[in-house]
Amino acid sequence: MAQHLSYEESVRGVWKGLGLLAAVTVAEVILSLLKAAEFAESIRPLIYVASLLIIALSVYKAYFIIYEFMHMGYEVKGLAMTVLLPTMLLLWALIAFFNEGDAWRKSREKVLYKDQLVLPNSTEAGLSDDEVTLPE
Repeated sequence: MAQHLSYEESVRGVWKGLGLLAAVTVAEVILSLLKAAEFAESIRPLIYVASLLIIALSVYKAYFIIYEFMHMGYEVKGLAMTVLLPTMLLLWALIAFFNEGDAWRKSREKVLYKDQLVLPNSTEAGLSDDEVTLPE
């Protein structure tokens, strides 16, 4: 059976959660501004680390909101998995589709580039018309 908190404990927990979410949001904003700074453009590892930290903080924030404010942390494990598993599959599908789309785009760029190539005629290739024999 679940343990019920008093009203004061519940209010304190909500404020603590909101404070945690505010701190994570401020950290995300600072990292985003750091990435956008002019000096950071020349430092690629800084941009990659800041991007990974922003993603990690966003995932943590989503987890905390689902766990605490949607009360998923207080549910039975089976119900939590019925929400978590489709979400993970959706994220996997998004990554797979973006990866596939990027591969298609690169392939399409190759095709368009090859379509623009112009083959030289026989005189540009250094052959005279006498030397050129076409198969019949």
